[in-house]
Formats: sequence, structure tokens, C-alpha cells
Amino acid sequence: MSDRDNQLWLRLWRERRTAFHQQAVNPLLSRFWPSLELAQGSRVFVPLCGKSLDMLWLAKQGHEVIGVELSPVAVKAFFRENHLQPVKRRQGPFTLWQHGRLAILCGDYFALTRADLGQIDSVYDRAALTALPQAIRTGYVAQLRLLLPSASPVFLLTIEDAEEHASLQQALGVDPELQALYAADFDIDLAHVESLFETDPHAPEQPARRAEYKVYRLSGRTQEH
Repeated sequence: MSDRDNQLWLRLWRERRTAFHQQAVNPLLSRFWPSLELAQGSRVFVPLCGKSLDMLWLAKQGHEVIGVELSPVAVKAFFRENHLQPVKRRQGPFTLWQHGRLAILCGDYFALTRADLGQIDSVYDRAALTALPQAIRTGYVAQLRLLLPSASPVFLLTIEDAEEHASLQQALGVDPELQALYAADFDIDLAHVESLFETDPHAPEQPARRAEYKVYRLSGRTQEH
């Protein structure tokens, strides 16, 4: 991510312009996550985690959860608002905040290495990909591939605007951009779609647009040499 993008993200958190933060656990997570059939104690990586309550839910399922978040404001708020007393220590270019099964590395996702993360069994991505500027999504996926063991599954939730003249069949299919980003290294299973008409809270006078809430299960393929 460019320094300009980083500074914008940090400023949004400092100025509390965080309407994107969900005030409850994502219902699609609790509904479809069990289908991954991960063992208790599995380590789940949550990129660009903010102060997501979904991390608490994952920890309550018996998982070890490690997120990465650029903004120290977001990380501090996560632990404070959930009444958790974290232990903090430096870890290379990151600050590691940890409480029980929950840990967040505060720093730049693109600076992460496998050594920073340790063993990862699965990834939970709730709109982290779609929150990024389109120009750096390829880099985001390439970095994810470097960080993960080949076979690690990715549980991906996206919110996609349906094209104005898209057919229902097109809207309910795998997003072409997502296909282009992931298909080389992952098998893509579109597990669920919810189609909702929503108004833009920043422009309520505009007509409602159809948004597609999609649940993808991505299975990493072993690299062939």
C-alpha cells in the first residue's frame, strides 16, 4: 500500500470516521464458518482487522486468532472496548498486542513475513480485499499467498455492487475481478449470495442500488514445480 493510502487509513481512525466498522458479529461468519470444519486451536489470520468483533467470535470457537492492523487507534480501541488487558511488546517492525487467544500485530500488512505470523491454518477476510484501492488488490493477494501454507483455506466475505444491467445469473456468480485475483492459486467456491437493495447513507437522495453479499470459500492449491 502506498504511504498516501496508509496516511488516509490512519487519519480515518484518528478522526473516528469509521462507519465501515460493524457493531455486531457478522451473521454470515457465524452461519457459514463451521463449514470449514477447522479443529479447535487452529490459528486464524485476520488481515486488516480494525477492531472487528468477529475476532472475539472466532476466539470463542476455540481458535487462536491473530490480526494485523495499521492503526494503533483501532487496536487500542479493540482491547479497551472489549474490556481486555493486553500485553504489548515489540516484534520487528510491529507492536504485538495479546490477550489470551487474541493477538493483533500493529503495523503494515505488506511488511509481514511468515516468521511474524507463525503457523496459519486459515484466513478470515471480511471485506479487507474490497476495502483496498483496486490498484493494490493484486499485491494484497500476492502477499497473502506468500504468508500462507499452500493448502490453507480462506473464508472471504465480500460486498459487491451489482452492475446496473447485470442479469441475476451474472450477479449471483463469482465476481470476475475475484476470479482474476485468486483463480491461479485457489479453488473458488461461492457458498452463498444475499442480494439486497441499499441506499447510500452519504447520499440518501440517490436511488437504492443492489448489493451482493457473498460468502466465498477458497482452497489453496499446492504449488507445482
